[in-house]
Amino acid sequence: MPVSFCFEGIKPGIVNQRKVKSWVSKSIVNEEKTEGEITIIFCTDEYLYKINKKQLNHDYYTDIITFNYNVEAIISGDLFISADRVKDNARELQLNYKQELLRVIIHGVLHLCGYNDKSKAEEFLMRKLEDHYIGEYH
Repeated sequence: MPVSFCFEGIKPGIVNQRKVKSWVSKSIVNEEKTEGEITIIFCTDEYLYKINKKQLNHDYYTDIITFNYNVEAIISGDLFISADRVKDNARELQLNYKQELLRVIIHGVLHLCGYNDKSKAEEFLMRKLEDHYIGEYH
């Protein structure tokens, strides 16, 4: 399967895997890309912190790290998502946990599709696309 899931210290019931697979696939096709192999790894804060520190030399917690393995327009990569951080962010922002989790997933997919969020304009476009694809999920 092009989209697969792993769970590191997190119970598998966190998402509807079949629905997320279909949603991610449709989103990639909508971006006029070809789906390759994508692994979504749900993990704890500590697990992702260690990856962030070791692989990126960043000494802080984050909700997602995306590793891009694309070959031309074939979208492949690993999305490491801290379920703990997503839950904390949702609570802090007074958002629904599942909605925030979907936002983080599609955020990573959009990065794989070539979008960035370094500037205000890029960040605005990413948010707009996240909102669009979250709407497509439901």
